Amino acid sequence: MILPGGKYHVFLVTRPVDFRKGHAGLSLVIQTVLGRDPYSGAVFVFRSKRGDRIKILLWDQTGLVLVYKHLEGGQFQWPRPADGVIKLTPAQFSALFEGLDWKAVRAERRRQPRLAG
Repeated sequence: MILPGGKYHVFLVTRPVDFRKGHAGLSLVIQTVLGRDPYSGAVFVFRSKRGDRIKILLWDQTGLVLVYKHLEGGQFQWPRPADGVIKLTPAQFSALFEGLDWKAVRAERRRQPRLAG
């Protein structure tokens, strides 16, 4: 998925939302339920009740962008419903968007070199 350049934060909303909600309704959920700013540039990911659809809302500095994806033949990997959000890395978000198990994506830890050159 192509997102604006630079570092961005991805928040996975753990409870399913009413998928009739659009830009305004999801922004209101972000503000009132999550206590976050929908215009912060962060990416907010919402799921449907069945788990086969996601909506992604983000502010790209010119307007709110709403992405809708229906996964054919499966469900998105999601944590058990609970209140709140889970922060994902961009790599985990990419895996989620592709329908993969994002929980299996881990950063490889490498030691920092002692000397340059």
